[in-house]
Amino acid sequence: MIKDFLKKWIIAIRAPFFTASAIPVLVGTSLAWNLTGKFSFYKFILTLIGVPLFNAGTNLANDYYDHKTGNDEINTNLTPFSGGSRVIQKGLIPAKHMLIASFLFFGLGSIIGLYLNAVTPGNLILFLGIFGLLSGFFYTFTPILIGYRGWGEFLVGLNLGTLAIIGAFYVQAHTLSWAAFWLSLPIGFLVAAILYINQFPDYEADKAVNKRHWVVILGKKKAVYGYYFLILANYLVILFSVIFRVITPFALAPLLTLPLAFGAMKILKVNYDKIAELIPAQAKTVQTHLFTGLLLSLGLVVGRVV
Repeated sequence: MIKDFLKKWIIAIRAPFFTASAIPVLVGTSLAWNLTGKFSFYKFILTLIGVPLFNAGTNLANDYYDHKTGNDEINTNLTPFSGGSRVIQKGLIPAKHMLIASFLFFGLGSIIGLYLNAVTPGNLILFLGIFGLLSGFFYTFTPILIGYRGWGEFLVGLNLGTLAIIGAFYVQAHTLSWAAFWLSLPIGFLVAAILYINQFPDYEADKAVNKRHWVVILGKKKAVYGYYFLILANYLVILFSVIFRVITPFALAPLLTLPLAFGAMKILKVNYDKIAELIPAQAKTVQTHLFTGLLLSLGLVVGRVV
């Protein structure tokens, strides 16, 4: 009974994809230690818990409102990476319970955020938390529907890239740095790329309910180039950040993920209109984000030690 209960809620919050919210915390914390030598383990753990809690709240709210708009009901092009959690459609969890759980996760994340704000100078963490909560909830909230108006990719990249990394950095260092901003861009581009490539299978259903993200706006064939931009921009920012001595040369370690990224680009180019064949590209995009973040963090740590 308990096992089944936990299993369906793990599916609902999409816990396996929490790497998207854990990676920016790891990068921001590693950069803070690289530049200032400051590191608080308990603050790191709290941040590592808090950001995914907001992520879970957002996922639950998105599933609820995508159900209300009928988006998930008409979407038959399902993959392990796209199409929502499907717990409402399968009758595993009532829609109302998803909304209540969304408030619960946002509340738990807010408690952690308020504590971190209290033990950190200024109110930057408070402002970042408020923005993350509101933008996450209103992403698919009717009638605001931020994700339906072409802002989804930008907002996801901003929240799980720039703001999460700057927040994690500030919690540790108690100061701001342009390096945190520049290093947030690659992670932001890649997390946006995860959302972006997952919209190809959702294209028909999203178009039917007027969910106008950039894959719908451009059309599948032209949208392939938008994916190329997000992937390549990630590597260019890292490269130029090292060239202009913003960060340590060890931060070039993420270039090792180029074969993964190019593999995803190649698959998308050929299979942008094929659902099953696109799944490996979706997987490679998630892996590129994960390993880029891990290698970037490792490079920053090594750069401090050496």
